[in-house]
Amino acid sequence: MQQDLAGRVALITGAGNGIGRETAHQMAARGAIVGVNDLKEEFVEAAVASIRAAGGQAFGVVQNVSTRDGIHAAVQSAHEQGGGRFDILVNNAAWVRYQAVPEIAEDTMDRMLAVGFKGVIWGIQAAVAAMDAERGGVIVNVASTAALRSAPNSVVYSGIKSGIVGITRAAAAELGAQNIRVNAVCPSAIPTEGTQRNRNAERDARRVATTPLGRLGTVEDIARGICFLAGDESGFVTGQALVLDGGVTFSNL
Repeated sequence: MQQDLAGRVALITGAGNGIGRETAHQMAARGAIVGVNDLKEEFVEAAVASIRAAGGQAFGVVQNVSTRDGIHAAVQSAHEQGGGRFDILVNNAAWVRYQAVPEIAEDTMDRMLAVGFKGVIWGIQAAVAAMDAERGGVIVNVASTAALRSAPNSVVYSGIKSGIVGITRAAAAELGAQNIRVNAVCPSAIPTEGTQRNRNAERDARRVATTPLGRLGTVEDIARGICFLAGDESGFVTGQALVLDGGVTFSNL
């Protein structure tokens, strides 16, 4: 296994399951010391135990990253538990509900914005404060192909994910002088525990049929893309939104 992230300290928000948890596993396998963040302590403990059982280094960070204080505390905890350094932030946490335009509720939209939009900005702010002034670091934001194409009932979700791409580009332009790279990944529909409520066999079959590579993506696919952007092989890459979708976004299938 590659050790290209050896000794680097990372924090992955929303890493109790799904894409975040797999990313934590893959970064640990590449030598990173990984902070696993989630709201649910039992999810954090299970993910940390799994990483350690596989021979990786990990620690838990139970925090609500939808608030400025929460994400700043999470990054500070990672900095302390990581031995006084902080190198990688993956803004992965999200809370998602799909609603038709007439049904959009204020409390639902506010929570989605707090976790998935404001939390990303606060996370970048916290990471910049914690990263070494000379060494810099890497921030990877998890957006979605919903930033590029959309579907019914996703006005709020698509708006947030489009915003993440914009945040990524603006932050990359501002922070490059501090040796901080900022990129995003745009996954298509990925089967996870969190997306289960919006999936069924018919919908999955339709997605497979319209994907040039002929399958749905996996959490492993997305985690590999995030690890690439976090590592030195992408050292001249910043401000980009890496589309991880098997070709579906720009296909006419």
